[in-house]
Amino acid sequence: MIRVVVVDDEPMVCGFLRTILGSAGDIEVVGEAHDGAAAVEAVVRDRPDVVLMDLRMPGVDGLTAIERLGRLADPPVIVVLTTFDADQYVLRALRAGAAGFLVKSTPPEDLIGLVRVAAEGNTVLSPAAARRLIAASSDGMPARDRARRRVASLTERELEVLACLGEGLSNAQIAARLHLAEATVKGYVSRLLDKLDCANRTQAGLLAHEAGGIEGV
Repeated sequence: MIRVVVVDDEPMVCGFLRTILGSAGDIEVVGEAHDGAAAVEAVVRDRPDVVLMDLRMPGVDGLTAIERLGRLADPPVIVVLTTFDADQYVLRALRAGAAGFLVKSTPPEDLIGLVRVAAEGNTVLSPAAARRLIAASSDGMPARDRARRRVASLTERELEVLACLGEGLSNAQIAARLHLAEATVKGYVSRLLDKLDCANRTQAGLLAHEAGGIEGV
């Protein structure tokens, strides 16, 4: 079972999400919270695999909660689910450690599938968030220069894997594209995260976008 905690300041939204996700036989909503502080408490108490996190909430907001959850010894996968997909929210959430960014207009059947994808450790982005991410990757040379310096020590194969992470590909998809064993890809991803000091593959993918235009990315 995929254990999920839903976080939203509207109890009705939490109830709606419970109904949607509860219709899937392999997903269980084990808790809910209505602000960021309660979200951290719920994660510590209920130990979910995935957290669906709203951003704008009274008290401790979602971005702060994501940062706090990222400091846990074994943090869950966090997927932002919000109405607000402005550039600053998408980038700040991913940099804070979120593994995905979805808007609340996501169709229920798609949401179930995306929770499964996120639970497997893959990046999930709404089309609008993906477009904003790509656009933001080319809006400033200083950010690109910093990103290029960070990836400069990577081998050619590691750059290829990083480029795939930038596309949001799963380990199985990377293995098929690069003609590698899936276990080998898992090893490359683990080393990449360590080399680049990235909390998760989503942050590595964001770095790939920021360093766009270099060999292999």
